[in-house]
Amino acid sequence: MAYITDTNTSGITFGQRLTTLREKFATARTQRKVYTTTLNELENLSNRDLADLGLARSGIKAVALQAAYGN
Repeated sequence: MAYITDTNTSGITFGQRLTTLREKFATARTQRKVYTTTLNELENLSNRDLADLGLARSGIKAVALQAAYGN
């Protein structure tokens, strides 16, 4: 039977992992808020206002995604 006598944690502590997770969650939450705010504002515009901006209703989600995530 084999036993492990040496373990390697690569120097990352639990606290560091938790901090990284919190930062990622905060970033994701901020991006999601930008997406929903942009989407709601564009959806509330009239067709004429959207035409003045050079947008069609079918392109609203793409613009909101670009604004929030840069994709």
